[in-house]
Amino acid sequence: MSRALQLAARGLYTTTPNPRVGCVLVKDGAVIGAGWHESAGEPHAEINALSDSVAKVGAGGTAGCTAYVTLEPCSHHGRTPPCADTLITAGVARVVAALSDPNPLVAGHGLARLAAAGIAVASGLLEAEAQELNIGFVSRMTRGRPWLRLKVAMSLDGRTALNNGLSQWITGPDARRDAHAWRARSCAVLTGFGTVRDDDPRLTVREIDTPRQPRPVVVDSRLETPLTAKLLAGRPLIFAAVYDAEKINALTTRGAEVVVLPNPAGKVDLTAMLLELGRRGFNEVLVEAGARLNASLLREGLVDELLIYQAPVLLGDKARGMADLPELVELSAARRLTITDRRMVGVDQRILARLT
Repeated sequence: MSRALQLAARGLYTTTPNPRVGCVLVKDGAVIGAGWHESAGEPHAEINALSDSVAKVGAGGTAGCTAYVTLEPCSHHGRTPPCADTLITAGVARVVAALSDPNPLVAGHGLARLAAAGIAVASGLLEAEAQELNIGFVSRMTRGRPWLRLKVAMSLDGRTALNNGLSQWITGPDARRDAHAWRARSCAVLTGFGTVRDDDPRLTVREIDTPRQPRPVVVDSRLETPLTAKLLAGRPLIFAAVYDAEKINALTTRGAEVVVLPNPAGKVDLTAMLLELGRRGFNEVLVEAGARLNASLLREGLVDELLIYQAPVLLGDKARGMADLPELVELSAARRLTITDRRMVGVDQRILARLT
């Protein structure tokens, strides 16, 4: 199963909106086939593993084998036929799944179909690892919205930019390259109009090789994104709070798609925005925004995880913070986080923390 998870990770940048899945076939103590799901619309991991086995042991050589798969085999017709049926036809004797599929179209039906055909089934082996690999897919299937990861580059004293707005570069090149890997695995990179106005970012993956670029997403309540903004080249999805036909037409002409989702306060309804991203098949979203949007997402309880790069520099109290959150008067009101990973990336420290 560990090998199957390694194979699944090869689809880290490519499988969206599908999950990352790997499969290993074992017979008489030897691996006879292995494969992973490479991209949506392509064969699933089980099919690739069975195809691999034909080259190794020939047609029919899978009879009586055990399939170790990181996600419950599908039981429904999507872009491809049900994997459960293919495993049955191949004569597989046992299927071990790391994670039950949270997709309501499967949700236990795959294992049940296999069991009904006389195949021994089990699940839960390395389940936590399999869930981590597909944290965004699980989030979308169970909550209807993507996993929201908020990325911040900051100084040792928690500052993200000088008071005049300068922020390039607080962290070193190794940290920036690492951050691009997190962009690459994300379906979208989310920012606010203020960041577009001040920094004119492209929000593309440039520091590492990737076959797919995340889609830029902009929270722009009043549709103020400049028509010269660099991210327009990436066909951004712009969420607004006002309907202005002239501005929408101008942005659309330059490749953007505009969705109007106002809340009662005249701002973008952030919860509705995430549900819309989930409806569109976005599994993981990386936030690279300023203090105001960061604060709004945190206040509304929409941030799942913080990705923090902390540089060994001090910027002082006048520099800008990561989020414009209200003042606390009691420590008991502080938001608590659980640090799940901490490591050095070049000269900088990288921290992954989840909100509890």
